[in-house]
This record gives sequence, C-alpha cells and structure tokens, in this order.
Amino acid sequence: MKNKPPYAIESVDHALYLAALLQQEGPLSVSQAADRLGVSRSTAHRLLAMLVYRDFAEQGDDRRYQAGPLLRPAGTTDAPVALLRRAALPHMRHLVARVRETANLMVRVEASVRFVATVESDHVLRVGDRAGRALPAHLTSGGKALLAALSSHDLAELYPDPEAAGVNLAKLRREVGLVRRRGFAINDQLTETGLTAVGVVIPDPDGRPMAALSIAMPTARFDRDLLPAWVSALSAAATATGRDLAAAPGWTGRVGVTGAAR
Repeated sequence: MKNKPPYAIESVDHALYLAALLQQEGPLSVSQAADRLGVSRSTAHRLLAMLVYRDFAEQGDDRRYQAGPLLRPAGTTDAPVALLRRAALPHMRHLVARVRETANLMVRVEASVRFVATVESDHVLRVGDRAGRALPAHLTSGGKALLAALSSHDLAELYPDPEAAGVNLAKLRREVGLVRRRGFAINDQLTETGLTAVGVVIPDPDGRPMAALSIAMPTARFDRDLLPAWVSALSAAATATGRDLAAAPGWTGRVGVTGAAR
C-alpha cells in the first residue's frame, strides 16, 4: 500500500494524476479535467498546457486533450542514454559556445527520435529545450542522419506502411542517399515553422552510429555560407562524444535501437 508523501507537491500530484487519466481513460475536455481534479478551469488548463509542452498530452481537433507521444506505447532504445548524455553534454556546451545556436542530442527509437538532452544558445531569439520530446525521424535533421546509416532493406522494413506513416519512401531513399554523401542532414522547417536544424551522427569507436547531434536555430539565422563551419563543429563534437563514451566506466558497447526492422 502506498501512502501519500508527507510533503506532497499538489501541482505535481495533479499533473501526474491528469496524465494517468489521459492514458487510462481517454480524451478529456478542460471542464472534465477540472472536475476530476477538483480544481478551477484555469488551473486545469495550465496543467494540460504543461503536459502538452512536455509531450505527455496533445490537443485534438475537438479541443479535447488526449495522451501524447510519451504516454503511448513505443519501442525502447538500447543506447546507453545516461552515459551518452553525460559524455555529450561537455561537448554540446563547447559546441554552443562555438556556434551560438542550440544543440540537441537524440537517439532513434524505431521510426522516431527522442531528444535526450538540450543545451540552449544565449540568443534572445533561440530554439528552446526539446529534451523528452519525440518526433518522426524522417523529419528531423538528426533522425535523417541516423536513417541514412540504414540499408535500403532496413529502411523499407522500418516503414511497412509508408502511406500510413506519411512517408514517401522513394523520396526518403533519395534524401538519405544525399545525406550519406554529404555526411550531414538538414531539417528546413519540417518539424516547426521558422526552425532549421543541421544534424550528424555520433559514431562509436567502430564507426557505427549510436545517436545524433544537431544544432537548431531560427530559420532567419540559417546561412548556407556558414554550413561548412557548422558541420565541422558538429562533427568534432560528435566524434569527441563517441570517444568519451567508449572510455566511460559502464560502457557496454551496445548501440542502436530495438524495433528497427519491423
């Protein structure tokens, strides 16, 4: 039997309970959420907005809220995320200091990528924290860089029903082929209007991709003349991360994700 902690944080309790309701009982309106929690509509609305921000909820066309990506069943990753984050963060901070744009670390889980760490730039107008979010791999720069490491067969296996996934497989094959030749990928406002990102893979010591690193910026600051310098800085940070991870205590050598070919 679980007892309520003696110093319970009511807002956290409400948010967690609301997330459980969305997962177990289905969509709720703001009024229904307020009634279930015994709070005002404005409080329920703020709680739901926070859950949406962190991908625990999303709002449907009928304005009701439903379970978001983080509450829906998903694959799991074999990437050593805690070690990966610890190895990457110093290099991400150095990268941000060098290019003055936000850096993101992500791993692939089936056909999605999960953002596991963010270091924000110091610009007033900047891309914010994406940690904890999941997005389709074929839309993100880091995701496309990781997809480019797959064989044509594995890529097809990843999307058994391309139409349902919103993927043009022939177009994606051409795009990842270009990524392989270039060594980097670009997301030009595919995930969010006004946001552009450049991504590369983080290789293990044997050259196998285990994660991805990207820099993201307002599209207004994207400059193709700066692309070679950005890619160079990204590649240096990615290589250093892979090197430090391999030397970290507890590193098992496991890379990749489960469910990559279903």
